[in-house]
Order: sequence, then C-alpha cells, then structure tokens
Amino acid sequence: MVERESIREHQEVKGSDGGHVGTVDHLDGDRIKLTRTDPAAGGEHHFLHLDSVGRVQNGVVILNRTTVQARDEWGVEAVGAAPGEDSEHGAEPGSPAVGP
Repeated sequence: MVERESIREHQEVKGSDGGHVGTVDHLDGDRIKLTRTDPAAGGEHHFLHLDSVGRVQNGVVILNRTTVQARDEWGVEAVGAAPGEDSEHGAEPGSPAVGP
C-alpha cells in the first residue's frame, strides 16, 4: 500500500488508464475523500479505499484500476443526507444513483 503521507489535499486522482477520477479533499480513515466541487463529482463527495491507490507520482495519485472501474467502485456521500443516510460503500452497480 502507498504511504498515507504521500497523499495530500488538492492532488489530482487518475485511473491506471490516465483518466481523471477526481481531486483529493482529505484522508478519512482508510479512504480518500474526493472533493464534491470537482467536475467529475456531480456535486457529491466520493470515497476511494487506499487499497485502490497504485502509486503517487509527480503529485498525482494514480490508482491501480481504470477510471471507469474506480467510478463504479467509489462510495458516495449524499449531499444533504441526514446522519446515517449516506452509504460508506455506495450503490450497487446498476442501481439508482444515491442523492437527495
């Protein structure tokens, strides 16, 4: 696993295929919380487990999965959700989007 200290706020996160996944907001336990203001975020915070990080290179977090795989797997925190209503792991693939 990558050193936690090498992951910092505002770093770009890319898939192993070079596609943009998001921007680091901060570390939240064993997860990276992505900013909800990133154009790829759709106004929601998304989470990636640290196990999905392959390396940090030139200030960019590069995942060990493609951009599409990362977006399929990321957890979602619904905007405006009451405590306990957000999902740590996100919706199952193919299920309706999580949101208000």
